Amino acid sequence: MKSATPKVLHEICGRSLVGHVLAASRELRPEHLVVVVGHAREQVAAHLGEIDPEARTAVQARQNGTGHAVRMALEELGGAVEGTVVVVCGDTPLLTGGTLAELAAAHTADGNAVTVLTAEVPDATGYGRIVRDAASGAVTAIVEHKDASEAQRAVREINSGVFAFDGRLLADALGKVRTDNSQGEEYLTDVLGILREAGHRVGASVAQDHREIAGINNRVQLSEARRILNDRLLTAAMLAGVTVVDPATTWVDVAVTFEQDAVVLPGTQLQGATHVGEGAEVGPNCRLRDTRVGAGARVDTTVADGAVVGAGASVGPFAYLRPGTRLGAKGKIGTYVETKNASIGEGTKVPHLSYVGDATIGDYSNIGAASVFVNYDGQDKHHTTVGSHCRTGSDNMFVAPVTIGDGAYTAAGSVITKDVPPGSLAVARGQQRNIEGWVARKRPGSAAAKAAETASRQVESED
Repeated sequence: MKSATPKVLHEICGRSLVGHVLAASRELRPEHLVVVVGHAREQVAAHLGEIDPEARTAVQARQNGTGHAVRMALEELGGAVEGTVVVVCGDTPLLTGGTLAELAAAHTADGNAVTVLTAEVPDATGYGRIVRDAASGAVTAIVEHKDASEAQRAVREINSGVFAFDGRLLADALGKVRTDNSQGEEYLTDVLGILREAGHRVGASVAQDHREIAGINNRVQLSEARRILNDRLLTAAMLAGVTVVDPATTWVDVAVTFEQDAVVLPGTQLQGATHVGEGAEVGPNCRLRDTRVGAGARVDTTVADGAVVGAGASVGPFAYLRPGTRLGAKGKIGTYVETKNASIGEGTKVPHLSYVGDATIGDYSNIGAASVFVNYDGQDKHHTTVGSHCRTGSDNMFVAPVTIGDGAYTAAGSVITKDVPPGSLAVARGQQRNIEGWVARKRPGSAAAKAAETASRQVESED
């Protein structure tokens, strides 16, 4: 990956690669789930503690092959285990729980000692090839690409690296795996030959979509997997009644949810646990993270993080909703408005060019254009409260802490530093003074002076 980030911690669609694999594995409801960690194990283990605290870790101090890794996992569980052991790779984010369930079901139904998940792929380069008995079609071996003959390399059925084993037989066979191969490693795939030679049944379950087993080894493959998973998520949303106008420019995370008749317009990214309500319209050109959009709301060209937009509300274009923003039903946050830690009531409007931070605004109030809630004194944040049915003038500064009572007005251009009682008009600005003739004296000969002189003559002639 050429990255300081361990491969399995790279993310697509809101989850790490290993996070996707864990989610698919959890659909089997396993009695135990063990993740084998080696390279950068401190980082990986810390991440696992965040996303799946119940998962156990087994340390592979030396990366001595896949068979060795599975031995470490069994040792973490105290040795051989009863029942089916499913082994998956940590870099296959497209693998689904449904495919794993089919593998486990086939393993049990066929009475296999081991069942390998396989797939037919257009290009098998780099993958282990499935070698079958010509007469029965049974799996006789898996040959790694670097150890395969030319004839074997022509085979397009590949090993996915995903297996279902009989737990007892697996533990015994791992003790017989040798390292006489080009890498000097313990190959898990050798277990198949060992079990077959012992007279046990080796079977295969073919994945319906070969893309599910694709491993990620570079940024190109990461991008390709992201597109496939994104298409999968959008298809599910559209089949559930969501309109996605342009899937090619729409990106969603796995935790994003929709209600029926939601509309997503082009150029939109929905991240984290974002939810779009019934009949709501999001986009174009929005990026929403962990944001809830209420039924019938409209969000246009907006960045939002950890915000709540009420039913029937309107946001944007060119709005920035920072964490803690709560916009009430039928409210409005308009063009070039930034909000943070602000509760804005039902029907209240902040239409233009304003900053609202650390504030509570009641219902059906209107905040004038170019208003700033001055919440920071250089050391501490302070709160501003604006009541219901208030009308604040344009170019107001509300210097917190300050409270504007219900039904109060503030005059345009005011700097409000004191509480305003309910129903009052607050005027906090200097008195206007006109100095006549200033331009002619201070800017003689200028365009402004000539224009003023012409206008004065016109007024005199009209008089």
